[in-house]
Amino acid sequence: MSCHAEASVDLPLAPQAAWDVVMDWNGQSAWMLFTRVWATGQDGQGVGGGVAARTSVGPLGFTDDMVITHWDPPRECTVKHLGTIVRGTGTFAIRAPSAGSNPTGSNPTGSTFVWSEDVIPPLGRLGSTAWPLIRPAFELMMRISLKRLAAVVAR
Repeated sequence: MSCHAEASVDLPLAPQAAWDVVMDWNGQSAWMLFTRVWATGQDGQGVGGGVAARTSVGPLGFTDDMVITHWDPPRECTVKHLGTIVRGTGTFAIRAPSAGSNPTGSNPTGSTFVWSEDVIPPLGRLGSTAWPLIRPAFELMMRISLKRLAAVVAR
């Protein structure tokens, strides 16, 4: 069973500039909470490209190997998590303001970065049953990471 989590942040960047920042795999290490990220295959570009992320707190951690399964710059990248701890897919999407967007909209001139994860929790049914308890903390960590991204962009 797949479990969904999602967070987003408005960025004061045009879609291509937002894409360039978000898809800088090594650069993600500056804003992704407790995680160091790097490209592996194909420089982390295009379908079949590889990415790895080491998430750790002190000596405890794991490496998440991923392969890019969807690549549509500057709009969307989906990766498949290949590990035993994290499985499922993650999607980074850049949303431009719509042509008829209301000037009082949340981000009429920049773009919105939406990070979603459809994960298959470890421990089978137990992990899926626990997801409603885990999801708020998981999404909080995503939101903290995105606030860090916004701070990096603002520099």
